[in-house]
Amino acid sequence: MVTQRDRTQTILERYIWLSIATAVATLTLKAVAAWITGSVGLASDALESTVNLVAALVALWALRLAARPADHNHDFGHGKAEYVSAGVEGAMIFVAAVLIVVSAVDRIVNPAELEQPGLGLLLSTVASLLNLGTGLLLIRAGRRHRSITLVADGKHLMTDVWTSAGVLAAVGLIVLTGWQILDPLIAIAVAVNILFTGYRLVRRSIVGLLDATLPPEEVALVRDTLDRLATDNGVEVANVQTRESGRQRFVNVTILVPGQWTVRRSHDLADAIESAVDEVLPETTTFVHVEPAPSP
Repeated sequence: MVTQRDRTQTILERYIWLSIATAVATLTLKAVAAWITGSVGLASDALESTVNLVAALVALWALRLAARPADHNHDFGHGKAEYVSAGVEGAMIFVAAVLIVVSAVDRIVNPAELEQPGLGLLLSTVASLLNLGTGLLLIRAGRRHRSITLVADGKHLMTDVWTSAGVLAAVGLIVLTGWQILDPLIAIAVAVNILFTGYRLVRRSIVGLLDATLPPEEVALVRDTLDRLATDNGVEVANVQTRESGRQRFVNVTILVPGQWTVRRSHDLADAIESAVDEVLPETTTFVHVEPAPSP
């Protein structure tokens, strides 16, 4: 039987394959543009697309690992694999930035004129439009399905779009003015820009690995649901804890019930709480701890 989780996984993997195909196409276009023109700025843009391709492959691995069910040594599943993917992508961005700066400094020391800039600009523009369309799709799908991997990959592609726009503007300005120094300078600007993206991805990965709470709006939904059930059943909610692990969500709640309640009645309320939380936040794992309320 195909579950909703299985269908979601299939959808996410299709988006990642789209990202891989886009990365291959844009890398090819940008590499050809850099080779034709001899521009270090366009070469830096192509290098970032190389990072996109490797990151997309890592994202595919992370999604498949995160989808694996709990096993004998992973009682809570493998959801944190998605944070590893975001961290790897952020680290790769740092490496790309260093390589870009090294190439740019070399071009400053050994300046060279651009060749066939018109064709190079055309190829790079087509590549940027491909990244724009795919990046928007990935971000939208990632937010819809709560996948940090898709969102991270999409944001990386969008960063690539802005990077490419700056490079194209600089190359165009070089053609108009003949200021060759702009080529390596824009490459350095590209490196600085993508460093900020890498920092945000690594930070998001670390926060997730440290068991961050659910977003405030989701915590509010959980608390409203618990307060309603507590009022309806004459019990008290003593403690609520939440955490997320990739696309997995976990809620721990302690409820205080009258001491004379039977085990069956307490168990039925715990089941009702689990079902109610799952209704407002689908596929959430809820743990309910029952304690006797203090005597008046």
